Amino acid sequence: MIPTPATDGFALPPEWQAHAGCLMAWPTRTELWKDELAGAKADYASIAEAISAYEPVIMVCRPQDVAEVRERCGSEVEPLALPLDDSWMRDTGPIFVRNAAGEIAAVDFEFNAWGRRWHPYEDDARLAERICQHLGVRRYSAPMVLEGGAISVDGAGLLLTTEQCLLNPNRNPHMSRADMEEVLRSYLGIESVLWLATGHSLDVGPAGTDGHIDGVAAFAGPGHVVLEVPSDPNHPETPGARANLERLEAATDLAGAPLQISIVDPGSDPDVSYVNFYLANGAVIVPVGPTPHEPALEAIAAAYPDRKVVPVPGDTVALGGGGPHCITQQIPAGPFAEPTQEQNR
Repeated sequence: MIPTPATDGFALPPEWQAHAGCLMAWPTRTELWKDELAGAKADYASIAEAISAYEPVIMVCRPQDVAEVRERCGSEVEPLALPLDDSWMRDTGPIFVRNAAGEIAAVDFEFNAWGRRWHPYEDDARLAERICQHLGVRRYSAPMVLEGGAISVDGAGLLLTTEQCLLNPNRNPHMSRADMEEVLRSYLGIESVLWLATGHSLDVGPAGTDGHIDGVAAFAGPGHVVLEVPSDPNHPETPGARANLERLEAATDLAGAPLQISIVDPGSDPDVSYVNFYLANGAVIVPVGPTPHEPALEAIAAAYPDRKVVPVPGDTVALGGGGPHCITQQIPAGPFAEPTQEQNR
């Protein structure tokens, strides 16, 4: 029997628990950013600077970009030179799990560039492994294509995802819904999967991810979901958001209690997803457009009352297909579990 994180006592901790640091990756793919590459680098640097005020940031970058990262991001951001194809750390980096003793291990899911949308992606497919080798942390290799932006956990056994993404045949055509749920239980230590229908409507096409959950929802506590729902009936996100809201209203936590739902209204901005935020130690790093919608920021502050809401530029990263959550991956606080003997060879 192959050991899994669950059999070894590990589970994915919720994002609001204490972090040892944050991983990011420097923009590289000119075919994605085109004329916006300079703007993407500026916004990545701004987001890294905002996070580094609350926790350490490691910026993975190509060896030739180390000097640029040091210059653009400042001394509080540590560059880590590794081969890169793209810059979406949530999807290409390791997903960190923790056991009852507080030890941290990493799960390395398969990566196929969001259904083989982008080439090359071989270095990104090996990025989690290389980061684990650098950190000296135990790594579990999971038998399933999965991006970190496709999931959110509440720390009490629930995992939130979308059918639009996980059931898309461009990821795991050989797996059924039940097969996927079993892998998620075994490698992330969750008990039950809560399926929403769709992600953000713009999360399709060449730069899309087929409806990641982090474009529309996130957990704020056990059984507590933050959901983006426009009040404007003509907003392009309204139909999908209302369908997702109906599912959440019909769902319960593992004890059978109704879920708590906090609504974030994005206003008239059709592109920036306010809930694609990053939870740093003591802060919520929230993407905004040129004119931030204050009610959205107030709703997020109410959902995370012990954190400071820190707005950061959101337009350019949204153009590339995401937000602060998509370009980050938290490292939970705790000592790293020793790699296995095989990994030490």
